[in-house]
Amino acid sequence: MTVYVVSLGGHEAWQVLVRPRMGELLSNTARLVALGCLLSVMLGVACAWVVERTDIPGRNVWHVLAAAPLAIPAFVNSYSWSSLAGGVEGLHGALLVVTLSYFPLVYLPTAASLRGLDPALEDVARSLGFGPVRTFVRVVLPQLRPAVIGGALLVGLHLLSEFGALQMLRFPTFTTAIYDQYNSSFNSAGANVIAAVLVLCCLVLLIGDLHLRSRRRLSRVGGGSRRHAVPARLGRLRAPVLGFMITVVAGSLGVPLYSLVHWMVVGSSTAFPAGDIAAAAATSVGLGLVAAVVAVLLATPVAWLAVRHRTRTATVVERSTYVANALPGIVVALALVTVSIRYVPSIYQTYVLLLGAYAIMFLPRALVSVRAAAEQSPPVFEDVAHGLGLSPLATARRVTLPLLAPGVGAGCALVFLAVTTELTATLLLSPIGTTTLATQFWSNSSSVAYGAAAPYAVMLVLISLPATYLLSRRPSLEAMT
Repeated sequence: MTVYVVSLGGHEAWQVLVRPRMGELLSNTARLVALGCLLSVMLGVACAWVVERTDIPGRNVWHVLAAAPLAIPAFVNSYSWSSLAGGVEGLHGALLVVTLSYFPLVYLPTAASLRGLDPALEDVARSLGFGPVRTFVRVVLPQLRPAVIGGALLVGLHLLSEFGALQMLRFPTFTTAIYDQYNSSFNSAGANVIAAVLVLCCLVLLIGDLHLRSRRRLSRVGGGSRRHAVPARLGRLRAPVLGFMITVVAGSLGVPLYSLVHWMVVGSSTAFPAGDIAAAAATSVGLGLVAAVVAVLLATPVAWLAVRHRTRTATVVERSTYVANALPGIVVALALVTVSIRYVPSIYQTYVLLLGAYAIMFLPRALVSVRAAAEQSPPVFEDVAHGLGLSPLATARRVTLPLLAPGVGAGCALVFLAVTTELTATLLLSPIGTTTLATQFWSNSSSVAYGAAAPYAVMLVLISLPATYLLSRRPSLEAMT
């Protein structure tokens, strides 16, 4: 990417940057990220509070339903809303779709934090005369700050890299402009200039995240066991709260599922090419599984070094992998196209290059999960194994890997889910003739063949459900009530 930006020269690059179009793209992107993060935080925190801290009926069911939108890609959501309701486009349509698609990224960590929060802190606040609202703002919200900010960061990064949903909703941002530039001028230096600006936006978001995070200690220091919070009784608010949750689920799950069924039944272009659907599904699942294995294999030694050998080098290696999380798929794809054509043309439009892109983009998702498991596995177990005469390899096989298994499973699920729903990098890098469920859906929906696109979207949702369910698993709530 840098090669082509430099090839423009300073004057030409500046001319690209000062165009009125760049100002429009910057305004659209900034408004989408700011408002999308705000709405996702409000919706995610509200749903988490209702599910974790109230006596709403069927809390386990509501938890699964609140996490389930992760199985429906944002571009499928935009297809559903725009094909059923006229006028869902522009900034307002984009905010509606992306909020309903991405609020689970805030909901899941916030719900986990609420589940683990010691209610004794709230009891102390009430004993000091704090009301419910003041207790939430002064005591609970600071404890949720890392989870909420982390979820908002993920939403912001997704919004910066979102392409399919925004293209359908006719809301131009940096990502859609890069794709348009690339299509209009192959290996366009102008597209690389816009990509460089988008990377800067991502870095600004990451720096803002670091500044917003509190450095206060939030873990418990004292001994003793932590009790579960007593769910607040909704009373007269039960009906409005139920209505709120039903509305959220209807918008995030009901509309897309109804739309897919509707277009399969009444769409004039509806067709069920079983062979094509099966082939696309097999390719999507195959790429997802291979990429998940590759990402976890790369993440495991990095996580192990970061946890067991806390040296400066290990820290630098670990932190450098997170930079990839700030790179939208279209930027990664564009950079790999540039590098492969100029230096390694033999791998251009091969699965090696495509899997390399997936590894670059989704390694942080695997690393986070594996590292969390490594942090929770006591090193004393390995010391005991060594003391009993086990070799390092036998210790890894019989002790270390079983301890890391939950993190490895979660990491595989995260990467698999991301790869099967990935669109932009797959469109640009996949070998000629390769079709996935996401690319086939995109091809049909772009041609307004809603009926033909629906079966691919349904299959995409179905293969995403197991990974989404794995990520949403939690201890039973019944013991808390």
